[in-house]
Amino acid sequence: MVAQKSVVTPQSEDFPRWYQDVLNKAELAENGPVRGTMVIRPYGYALWERMQAEVDQRIKAAGADNAYFPLFIPESYLHKESDHVEGFSPELAVVTMGGGRELAEPVVVRPTSETIINAYLSKWIQSHRDLPMLINQWANVVRWEMRPRIFLRTTEFLWQEGHTAHASQQSARTYAAKILHEVYRDFMEQVLAIPVLVGYKTAAERFPGAINSMCLEAMMRDTKALQMGTSHELGQSFATMFDITYLDAEGNQEHVWQTSWGVSSRMVGGLIMAHGDDRGMVVPPRLAPTQAVVVAVRSDANVVEACHSLATELHAKGVRVKVDDATDTGFGRRATNWELKGVPMRVEIGPRDLEQQQATVVSRIGTEKQAVGLGDVPAVLVRELDRAQQAILATATAWRDSKIVDVNNLSTAREAAQVGFARIPWQVLGTEGEAALAKDAISVRCLQRADGSLPQAMEEPDLMAICARSY
Repeated sequence: MVAQKSVVTPQSEDFPRWYQDVLNKAELAENGPVRGTMVIRPYGYALWERMQAEVDQRIKAAGADNAYFPLFIPESYLHKESDHVEGFSPELAVVTMGGGRELAEPVVVRPTSETIINAYLSKWIQSHRDLPMLINQWANVVRWEMRPRIFLRTTEFLWQEGHTAHASQQSARTYAAKILHEVYRDFMEQVLAIPVLVGYKTAAERFPGAINSMCLEAMMRDTKALQMGTSHELGQSFATMFDITYLDAEGNQEHVWQTSWGVSSRMVGGLIMAHGDDRGMVVPPRLAPTQAVVVAVRSDANVVEACHSLATELHAKGVRVKVDDATDTGFGRRATNWELKGVPMRVEIGPRDLEQQQATVVSRIGTEKQAVGLGDVPAVLVRELDRAQQAILATATAWRDSKIVDVNNLSTAREAAQVGFARIPWQVLGTEGEAALAKDAISVRCLQRADGSLPQAMEEPDLMAICARSY
């Protein structure tokens, strides 16, 4: 018997090609007509919508309100903060013509919105009673990308960006950490089922204009790191440049302390690469737009009716469900398609199943199939979806942890980072070692305490550096 050819390139053979195959065959996204842009197809966008809804719920629970600011930013705004404009200068898209005429002042297509949002915060904030001011926006941004890759690095991408103003540095620091843990980390581990390492960015990796940058780093299946999100303390530099001041309770004029934070459509790429296998995507049930698909195995009116009836029962139980009754396409091809898309559970019903009043339940994360009485399917699926969510996180965590190696010198750090994450004392590595690793395309992903927790300050002793190749 000839073995069936894999639908996607095996990860071990060519990981980048595997990733591209999944994008194409799971119908997630494709390249746009302008280099570096992407067209997100309905299934890919459904994943983003689920991410957006879950993150937005957590952002609002943290007290922030959504707003919207213009896509075009006067170029002069960016020049008010020198570190900020220097950090983004190579990535800027600048418009010089409009309406057939040269513009009096060029405008920048937003790479991020610190400058334009701060211009308005300076108008809105007058008193300590206005603080903290917590603003978030969902938008697209443009950063001219030289080496584009769909979802991971594109010229235009989707994201949310939070911008806040506080009366004290401690209030700003506390809120930035709150976003990191209660919004981002909770979402990534509890919904995406992606374990993340948290820590501070080094000065070399810090967000332009920030005094501290906190991040969440995940390991992909090829052992490279992917930065999943960041939360920044901006200090008072933007407040000084944009004159964002308030009257405190004693009547003194003070500058605010600020934060900014964001996650992007890069998370879709992270989802694919953190859990996918040689059959395609693996989507955790809490995220999945479709948690279960009920598949009619054969073209039979009674079978199709039974599929729709079961789907109604599953929907009533809160399961996001679809019926696949496109029986003019072969069953094997349809089953492969749902596996490619990573749908967590598949319920198959054929004429023989109907005669026996049962269905075949198939989990995406394993190869096991089980025959289940039709009346028991809803309860079994609810249980199996929860089990699958926990199993995906546990598998990803165990695999990542097995690829983290403790080292104590530059040479072994370089070696370990080729096949996983190297963890080395920051006092041993230092900025010179960081620069040396950078020559081999290895970066310090974050600095954290030995127990993996977030430091209270960059100056803490005994910090550990996580070093890896990255996207």
